[in-house]
Amino acid sequence: MTQPAELAPRDPSGPLDVVVTGLPSDAHTWNLVFMQLLLEDLGHHVVNLGPCIAQDEIVESCCKYQPDLLVVSSVNGHGCHDAEHLVRALRARWELAGLPAVVGGKLGVRGAEGQDGHRRLLLTAGFDAVFHDEQGLAPFEAFVTALAADRTPAGPAGTREGAAR
Repeated sequence: MTQPAELAPRDPSGPLDVVVTGLPSDAHTWNLVFMQLLLEDLGHHVVNLGPCIAQDEIVESCCKYQPDLLVVSSVNGHGCHDAEHLVRALRARWELAGLPAVVGGKLGVRGAEGQDGHRRLLLTAGFDAVFHDEQGLAPFEAFVTALAADRTPAGPAGTREGAAR
Protein backbone atom coordinates (compact mmCIF):
# COMPACT_ATOMS: atom_id res chain seq x y z
CA MET A 1 0.00 0.00 0.00
CA THR A 2 1.39 3.39 -0.93
CA GLN A 3 1.70 6.12 1.63
CA PRO A 4 0.28 9.54 0.79
CA ALA A 5 2.89 12.12 -0.12
CA GLU A 6 3.57 14.87 2.37
CA LEU A 7 4.75 18.36 1.62
CA ALA A 8 8.46 18.69 2.18
CA PRO A 9 9.36 21.11 4.95
CA ARG A 10 10.68 24.42 3.64
CA ASP A 11 13.01 26.88 5.26
CA PRO A 12 10.78 29.87 6.11
CA SER A 13 13.78 32.18 6.16
CA GLY A 14 14.78 31.29 2.60
CA PRO A 15 13.53 32.65 -0.70
CA LEU A 16 9.86 32.61 -1.64
CA ASP A 17 8.52 29.99 -4.02
CA VAL A 18 6.46 31.96 -6.55
CA VAL A 19 4.11 30.94 -9.35
CA VAL A 20 3.85 33.55 -12.12
CA THR A 21 1.04 33.24 -14.65
CA GLY A 22 -0.90 34.97 -17.35
CA LEU A 23 -4.65 34.72 -17.76
CA PRO A 24 -6.74 32.77 -20.30
CA SER A 25 -7.41 35.83 -22.47
CA ASP A 26 -3.86 37.21 -22.48
CA ALA A 27 -1.30 35.86 -24.97
CA HIS A 28 1.53 38.20 -23.98
CA THR A 29 4.75 36.62 -22.71
CA TRP A 30 7.16 39.53 -22.20
CA ASN A 31 5.45 40.64 -18.98
CA LEU A 32 5.65 37.15 -17.53
CA VAL A 33 9.34 36.79 -18.38
CA PHE A 34 9.98 40.24 -16.91
CA MET A 35 8.18 39.32 -13.66
CA GLN A 36 10.10 36.05 -13.46
CA LEU A 37 13.45 37.81 -13.91
CA LEU A 38 12.53 40.50 -11.39
CA LEU A 39 11.54 37.95 -8.76
CA GLU A 40 14.65 35.86 -9.42
CA ASP A 41 16.80 39.01 -9.11
CA LEU A 42 15.15 39.53 -5.71
CA GLY A 43 16.37 36.02 -4.79
CA HIS A 44 13.16 34.03 -5.12
CA HIS A 45 12.36 30.77 -6.94
CA VAL A 46 9.86 31.06 -9.80
CA VAL A 47 7.67 28.68 -11.76
CA ASN A 48 6.38 30.56 -14.81
CA LEU A 49 3.21 28.95 -16.20
CA GLY A 50 3.17 31.21 -19.25
CA PRO A 51 0.39 32.98 -21.17
CA CYS A 52 -3.15 31.83 -22.01
CA ILE A 53 -3.35 29.48 -19.04
CA ALA A 54 -6.79 28.11 -18.23
CA GLN A 55 -8.13 28.97 -14.79
CA ASP A 56 -8.33 25.31 -13.74
CA GLU A 57 -4.71 24.76 -14.74
CA ILE A 58 -3.58 27.73 -12.63
CA VAL A 59 -5.50 26.45 -9.61
CA GLU A 60 -4.17 22.90 -10.02
CA SER A 61 -0.62 24.20 -10.49
CA CYS A 62 -0.90 26.12 -7.22
CA CYS A 63 -2.10 22.92 -5.51
CA LYS A 64 0.83 21.04 -7.00
CA TYR A 65 3.60 23.56 -6.29
CA GLN A 66 2.21 25.02 -3.01
CA PRO A 67 3.90 28.37 -3.64
CA ASP A 68 4.36 31.16 -1.11
CA LEU A 69 2.93 33.65 -3.62
CA LEU A 70 0.88 33.67 -6.82
CA VAL A 71 1.62 36.54 -9.21
CA VAL A 72 -0.90 37.13 -12.00
CA SER A 73 0.15 39.52 -14.76
CA SER A 74 -1.96 40.84 -17.61
CA VAL A 75 -1.23 43.52 -20.19
CA ASN A 76 -4.05 43.13 -22.71
CA GLY A 77 -6.48 45.41 -20.89
CA HIS A 78 -9.01 42.65 -20.20
CA GLY A 79 -7.43 41.03 -17.15
CA CYS A 80 -9.90 42.22 -14.53
CA HIS A 81 -12.67 39.82 -15.59
CA ASP A 82 -10.44 36.73 -15.84
CA ALA A 83 -8.60 37.63 -12.63
CA GLU A 84 -11.83 37.93 -10.64
CA HIS A 85 -12.96 34.45 -11.69
CA LEU A 86 -9.51 33.01 -11.04
CA VAL A 87 -9.17 34.32 -7.50
CA ARG A 88 -12.68 33.16 -6.58
CA ALA A 89 -11.78 29.64 -7.82
CA LEU A 90 -8.50 29.82 -5.91
CA ARG A 91 -10.18 30.86 -2.66
CA ALA A 92 -12.77 28.08 -3.06
CA ARG A 93 -10.02 25.48 -2.56
CA TRP A 94 -9.27 24.92 1.13
CA GLU A 95 -5.60 24.23 0.45
CA LEU A 96 -5.21 27.58 -1.34
CA ALA A 97 -7.46 29.75 0.81
CA GLY A 98 -4.46 31.39 2.52
CA LEU A 99 -2.17 31.63 -0.49
CA PRO A 100 -1.04 35.23 -0.97
CA ALA A 101 -2.14 36.23 -4.48
CA VAL A 102 -1.52 39.47 -6.35
CA VAL A 103 -2.53 40.73 -9.75
CA GLY A 104 -1.13 43.54 -11.81
CA GLY A 105 -0.59 45.16 -15.17
CA LYS A 106 -3.11 46.72 -17.50
CA LEU A 107 -6.30 45.30 -16.05
CA GLY A 108 -8.85 47.36 -17.99
CA VAL A 109 -9.26 49.58 -21.02
CA ARG A 110 -10.79 52.63 -19.34
CA GLY A 111 -7.49 54.00 -18.06
CA ALA A 112 -7.13 55.73 -14.71
CA GLU A 113 -10.90 56.19 -14.29
CA GLY A 114 -11.45 52.43 -14.01
CA GLN A 115 -8.52 51.61 -11.72
CA ASP A 116 -10.26 52.20 -8.39
CA GLY A 117 -13.18 50.05 -9.46
CA HIS A 118 -10.86 47.24 -10.57
CA ARG A 119 -8.90 47.46 -7.34
CA ARG A 120 -12.01 47.26 -5.15
CA LEU A 121 -13.53 44.42 -7.18
CA LEU A 122 -10.36 42.31 -7.20
CA LEU A 123 -9.56 42.89 -3.52
CA THR A 124 -13.13 41.98 -2.58
CA ALA A 125 -12.92 38.86 -4.76
CA GLY A 126 -9.84 37.69 -2.83
CA PHE A 127 -6.59 39.18 -4.11
CA ASP A 128 -4.20 40.42 -1.45
CA ALA A 129 -2.95 43.28 -3.63
CA VAL A 130 -3.69 44.86 -7.01
CA PHE A 131 -0.97 46.72 -8.90
CA HIS A 132 -1.78 48.91 -11.90
CA ASP A 133 0.89 49.51 -14.52
CA GLU A 134 1.01 53.26 -13.81
CA GLN A 135 2.27 52.58 -10.25
CA GLY A 136 5.65 51.29 -11.35
CA LEU A 137 7.39 48.38 -9.66
CA ALA A 138 8.15 49.84 -6.22
CA PRO A 139 4.80 48.87 -4.59
CA PHE A 140 5.08 45.31 -5.94
CA GLU A 141 8.68 44.95 -4.79
CA ALA A 142 7.72 46.30 -1.35
CA PHE A 143 4.88 43.75 -1.11
CA VAL A 144 7.18 40.84 -2.00
CA THR A 145 9.89 42.02 0.39
CA ALA A 146 7.37 42.39 3.24
CA LEU A 147 5.89 38.95 2.50
CA ALA A 148 9.33 37.34 2.63
CA ALA A 149 10.16 39.16 5.86
CA ASP A 150 6.85 38.26 7.55
CA ARG A 151 7.16 34.52 7.17
CA THR A 152 7.13 32.70 10.47
CA PRO A 153 9.41 29.89 11.65
CA ALA A 154 8.42 26.36 10.70
CA GLY A 155 6.10 24.56 13.08
CA PRO A 156 5.59 20.79 13.44
CA ALA A 157 6.06 18.72 10.28
CA GLY A 158 7.18 21.74 8.28
CA THR A 159 3.89 23.61 8.48
CA ARG A 160 3.91 27.32 9.03
CA GLU A 161 2.48 28.43 12.34
CA GLY A 162 -0.40 30.80 11.85
CA ALA A 163 -0.70 30.08 8.14
CA ALA A 164 -4.13 29.49 6.70
CA ARG A 165 -2.87 26.79 4.37
